[in-house]
Amino acid sequence: MVGVRMGGRRALFILALLFGFLAAFASARPSKTVQEDLAAPSADQGPTHVCHASRFSDLGLDMADYIYCDSSLPFDVRAKDLVDRMTLTEKVNQVGNWATGVPRIGLPKYQWWSEALHGVSNVGPGTFFDDTIPGATSFPTVILSAAAFNQSLWKSIGQAVSTEARAMYNLGKAGLTYWSPNINVVRDPRWGRAIETPGEDPYVVGIFATNYVRGLQDVPGTENTTDLNSRPLKVSSCCKHYAAYDVDAWKGVDRYHFDARVSEQDMRETFLRPFEMCVKDGDVSSVMCSYNRVNGIPACADPYLLKNTIRGEWDLHGYIVSDCDSIEVMYDDHKWLGDSKEDAVAQVLKAGLDLDCGDYYTKALGNSVRQGEVKEADLDKSLKYLYVVLMRLGFFDGSPQFNSLGKNDVCSDANLELATEAAREGIVLLKNDDKTLPLKSCDISKIAVIGPHAKATSAMIGNYAGIPCGIVTPFDGISKYGGEVTSEKGCSDVACKDDSLIFSAMNAAKNADATILLVGLDLSVEAESLDRNDLLLPGYQTQLINQVAESSSGPLVVVIMSAGGIDISFAKNNPKIKAILWAGYPGEKGGRAIADVIFGKYNPGGRLPLTWYEAGYVDMLPMTSMPLRPVDSLGYPGRTYKFFNGSTVYPFGYGLSYTNFSYSVTSPATSVKIKLNKFQHCRNVNYSEQATINNCHAVVIDDLECGYKFGFEVAVENIGKKDGSDVVMVYSKPPEGIVDTHSKQVIGFERVFVKSGETKKVKFEFDACKSLNIVDTSGYNLLPSGGHIIMVGDNVISFPVQLSYN
Repeated sequence: MVGVRMGGRRALFILALLFGFLAAFASARPSKTVQEDLAAPSADQGPTHVCHASRFSDLGLDMADYIYCDSSLPFDVRAKDLVDRMTLTEKVNQVGNWATGVPRIGLPKYQWWSEALHGVSNVGPGTFFDDTIPGATSFPTVILSAAAFNQSLWKSIGQAVSTEARAMYNLGKAGLTYWSPNINVVRDPRWGRAIETPGEDPYVVGIFATNYVRGLQDVPGTENTTDLNSRPLKVSSCCKHYAAYDVDAWKGVDRYHFDARVSEQDMRETFLRPFEMCVKDGDVSSVMCSYNRVNGIPACADPYLLKNTIRGEWDLHGYIVSDCDSIEVMYDDHKWLGDSKEDAVAQVLKAGLDLDCGDYYTKALGNSVRQGEVKEADLDKSLKYLYVVLMRLGFFDGSPQFNSLGKNDVCSDANLELATEAAREGIVLLKNDDKTLPLKSCDISKIAVIGPHAKATSAMIGNYAGIPCGIVTPFDGISKYGGEVTSEKGCSDVACKDDSLIFSAMNAAKNADATILLVGLDLSVEAESLDRNDLLLPGYQTQLINQVAESSSGPLVVVIMSAGGIDISFAKNNPKIKAILWAGYPGEKGGRAIADVIFGKYNPGGRLPLTWYEAGYVDMLPMTSMPLRPVDSLGYPGRTYKFFNGSTVYPFGYGLSYTNFSYSVTSPATSVKIKLNKFQHCRNVNYSEQATINNCHAVVIDDLECGYKFGFEVAVENIGKKDGSDVVMVYSKPPEGIVDTHSKQVIGFERVFVKSGETKKVKFEFDACKSLNIVDTSGYNLLPSGGHIIMVGDNVISFPVQLSYN
């Protein structure tokens, strides 16, 4: 999330993003606890909460006089009582990210803004580290965890992060509301925030969101609570940035002024789908709207996007929050409708925005109500949503099941091992000529570790990070495998603006039995507020790789750290470069994970969650062109694997292993028959002239009861000599001849571990409405008739599923 513009609190945020990595090597300064006027918990008391009789007594109040503290009543009744006790001025002071509290009725302060993108972060004022809690587990950045294509891993990471967050809350170091994850689809390879996301496929992004949110929020034993507005929460999660947000700063265009011109087809098919899954399947308790406009309207002021869609169509059980200072951006930069500040806050409140990360609500909303621009009842409604979430979190009544969590639950051995495993599972083997990898340490006495990332520390952590428990650099990890290990930078930093250090690197490679060259990008190249202009390695890095390859006397392994793809065709095609690994930004234990893969302790099974385009792609279309499909009139190619049909460096889903797998499919369903009633009508679909057209082209999915299932079983046999994991990816392809639809789409995936010589069976079951659907140019979600093709793997096995209406 949270972006912020310069000035006051916003400047502090930008500085935290740019220089937060320094915290890994400096002592954290203590600050005030998140709930300043809650008594600090004692060892025998456990964590404090609002409705604590002694708290009220200390305030000179009798808790029995306050219905909102009656735990026998429903949350909505209690929230109404709390809100009804406030004056207008008191109400508006609670709808900024720093809620001031109302001491006269026993309500304490609360800071809503904390972050937990890939570990508990100190970006955002709700969380901090000090001598008591000096750091928290820093998991791999999301793009690398996504490359594991492992749903149980994603949920486990969420569970570990929420455990550490709860432990820190118990110690007064953190809040309970975390504005994570980022689930924007990576539409363009230049986007600087790809590091934060699960990639380019909207279904995969939605599945990641669902699992990570469930890991953060679910309280064991309460997952199936019938009344979702009362379902307990471990911590509160937030899916962001809604919607069509994927331009930060590109050639003079920034997110504060950008108007995303998006068709309803792309909106429904790509930009909204992950958010719908996050709300409906993940039951997330918050959604954050973004800075940009969508078709002329600021996202945070659009009642169709907020009130009608998130709250109405998807039935959010929680609150909607702005990206930080979005109302200010709307007022100062978009200058939408020429609004005054009072007009602006009225517009967003009526659109459905409940909480302002900023101070526009607290400064202007009172006057807006007094002037009659918005009803006070609308403010009351938003406050109730906020307080019901805090009640579900135990902020008012406590959460006894988490009372025992404390210092020993942060940076635990189990969490650090999980962080290592996540990095190992995500690492992608891109090239392995002559089975060079894994290296055999017993055959290698001298290793050269070269490159600007050879001793990477903060670069492995990425952004929205806290203070890691303890970093293992690539050099450290490789050194543990024995032999003499030497290191040369080759480049002074990632920018690699001069070639003066290349000669020393060449000599090191010449005198080594094996060379490991670590190159790539970092936050100085791709980051929030920083999009890329090209898809190349910076500076002299390409020259460094080529010259080291010429000089190496032993095998050369190139390891790339990046989020977005890089055109490394030169290395892919160079026979002297035997192996290439992509390691994303692998978190605090990244060096150990990289070494484990290189030396064969772990067999890589990751798959690319992004297409790696050739460098010329960026010259074909501007980043600001929003359509996913090709724009033939302008010569623009399509975007993502679903619509791009040109050549690539590496395609979406690509990844090798140290072993080989074979597939066989048993009992595939080959037909889905749907009987229509008189209230269900066929819709026309745009076909090419050569296509064979059925009598009933398609039916709008909203008109169907759905539940039409088909499935099959995939037998995965490990026919190689090493145990390993494989990602079974399943795609559907629409009937031949439909115009303006995707070439294929992911409909399911499963990561499976198979020992050498053994076979594992994976069952897949699909709902035709969700897996065989298309979205037409009018925005209708349709289920077309005809022969849909199901592909397992990269078209390793394919078979038709005939869908018909009668």
